[in-house]
Amino acid sequence: MKTIITAVKSAFPVLAVFALTQCKAPANASNGNEKTLIVGPQTADCTGVAPMKCLQVKEKPTENWTNFYSNIEGFTYEPGYEYVLQVKTEKIENPPADGSSIKYTLVKQVSKTKK
Repeated sequence: MKTIITAVKSAFPVLAVFALTQCKAPANASNGNEKTLIVGPQTADCTGVAPMKCLQVKEKPTENWTNFYSNIEGFTYEPGYEYVLQVKTEKIENPPADGSSIKYTLVKQVSKTKK
């Protein structure tokens, strides 16, 4: 019996470390990063699951516009304006097959310029 207790005592630190490394943050925990997106003044035809209109975005003024297939939570787009947005990105655990693996949330609208 004493041997079993000694074995458990010596294995406890290893088991504790293992258990702690296996913990995952809850799905709603903030594991996001912030980035700046420039949103163009016009949408473009694109195809996701079905034909749709995509925002045109880029991260730097010198880059080309790219289709943005997701939504930005908290942002209301108005055609004819170029926006500079600060957004938070969060990885989505187990995203739907036809959805993005990243959630975008508006942190701040830096500018809105008539184009």
